[in-house]
Amino acid sequence: MSTLIPQEYRERTEAVPPFKMHIVSYKLGDKYFCTVDNVDPGANIARAEGSTRENAEANATAKARARLEYSATRIQQV
Repeated sequence: MSTLIPQEYRERTEAVPPFKMHIVSYKLGDKYFCTVDNVDPGANIARAEGSTRENAEANATAKARARLEYSATRIQQV
């Protein structure tokens, strides 16, 4: 039985006004994984995996942007 250890860990922050996204990506085995949360309160917004880091991050951030933009629209309507 082999144990997989995350490699090539990277995290960064991007802005999607009025929110900030915290993006974490890493390699596990032969796949890359990415999770995106909003900085405050830190709730997970999106996850994705891909054969490359760029692919995983692009998929996860696209989902997160769509969800955050929808939330921003809903906030403005209130």
